[in-house]
Amino acid sequence: MKKIFIFLIMALVLTACGDDCYNAPQTIAFKFVNSNDENLIENGTLTTYSIQDENHVGVQLSKTSDNMIILENVGAYNGTKNYKFYSNVKVFDFSIQSSEFKGGCDGYQINKLTFTGVNIDVKDEKGYYKIVLE
Repeated sequence: MKKIFIFLIMALVLTACGDDCYNAPQTIAFKFVNSNDENLIENGTLTTYSIQDENHVGVQLSKTSDNMIILENVGAYNGTKNYKFYSNVKVFDFSIQSSEFKGGCDGYQINKLTFTGVNIDVKDEKGYYKIVLE
């Protein structure tokens, strides 16, 4: 009887862990460079920047030690959301299309980023987007 009770407790604990499982969307990072591949944050050209969503709500940004910008808490929704990047160098629009997935854990995945704007060249590098601003 004691072994059955311990087995039931362990089974309950192990099954409860799966219910609280959540995977956030992957991180989005931007690296801003000029046509000579110089980092614009590092060389002091890009001094002010912000991002707002289509409802004019600001997106939290973090600067990395290698002078890239990480967009915090984006992509946790079904559908497409539009964003605007503001800076002292250039303003451009982009959108993030994401969807819910159900695997071992619930969560969201970013399916596509689309950039629009004049003189915007974007390269999907491994782990970040390199954005050439002229």
